Amino acid sequence: MARIPTASRESVPQDQLAAFDELVKARGSVPTIGPVAIQLNAPELAKRGEHLRAYIRADGSSLPNNVQELAMIVTARELDCQFIWEAHAASGRKEGLSDALVDNLRDKKELPSLSAQESAVIDYGREFFRTHRVSQPTFDAAMAQFGVRGLVELTNLMGYYSCLAFNINAFDVGLPDILKESPLPI
Repeated sequence: MARIPTASRESVPQDQLAAFDELVKARGSVPTIGPVAIQLNAPELAKRGEHLRAYIRADGSSLPNNVQELAMIVTARELDCQFIWEAHAASGRKEGLSDALVDNLRDKKELPSLSAQESAVIDYGREFFRTHRVSQPTFDAAMAQFGVRGLVELTNLMGYYSCLAFNINAFDVGLPDILKESPLPI
């Protein structure tokens, strides 16, 4: 259970009930686990976040699904976010990421041979999360793989999932009852 109770119509700001109702209708129920369950306590914030999520995950991104999933699990690993890892490691496997890549990333072991795109995502994410900057060679390698639009989308995808991880970790969101993946060793 998270550090705060599940949001309800009675607990959210009354001037944001329309946003609360809209999100609950779109999801089919009030989310009780995950980052949106936390953000729903500020319904307008959650609603605006959903617009960004829809763009970078479905509506408009130029990044292939395997690159998106890799970016999400790199973010999860670097920020020690169990929930995002659980939500996306299996999806990454389904999108073509090798078991060795996913498992070794999880366990902080030497990574197997990587494609140029995989290397670009991992190096870019790791360097930023660890140093809060990206060196010119790392930037250039990512730019060569994804172009300007793709690199902007990759950066914002990792930034968005960083925001989610911040909510998940700060509010101590638990994991689903049934796990598909081994947890991160943290």
